[in-house]
Amino acid sequence: MPHDAPSEPWLSFLSDLDAALDEQTKLHCMGGFAIVQAYGLGRATADIDVLSVVPSSSSGRLLDLAGKESPFRNKHGIYLDVVTVATAPEDYTARVAPLYAGVWRKLNLFVLEAHDLALTKLERNFERDRADVAHLAGAGYLKAATLRERYYKELRPYVIGRESWLDQTLELWLEAYFP
Repeated sequence: MPHDAPSEPWLSFLSDLDAALDEQTKLHCMGGFAIVQAYGLGRATADIDVLSVVPSSSSGRLLDLAGKESPFRNKHGIYLDVVTVATAPEDYTARVAPLYAGVWRKLNLFVLEAHDLALTKLERNFERDRADVAHLAGAGYLKAATLRERYYKELRPYVIGRESWLDQTLELWLEAYFP
């Protein structure tokens, strides 16, 4: 489970980002950072994958300050990645949870709920993605029925062209991680 603040270098990176912000900014975090910080996975990651920035008009400035080719990456060795191609369940925003609430003045981090986070990894399905989902399932954050229901109600209706492949991948995950 999360601590009161992230460890270094994340704390310094995010504190510098907070100091540079002009307005309240919310980041909906996903990927390895979210799984490590909120769900206790012990693996390294060099970026924060962000599914949504609120207000969205802040995205460009965030990337200038803290993106892959930014001064903050040069200083801290990590970066912010605003993901432009990702498929998340339709109502994921209703389930995001605050991460490190109150640590920064303007920066507000939120993480996707575990089932939503797992489903964002379904389409890519790399070995690392499968390991992340295995961790979430093994640590008790996922329920097979919820994962299946959310996929069919909130993700599959918006998939274009690869429905049967995703259906099969989900079923393989359910067999592997919920024996």
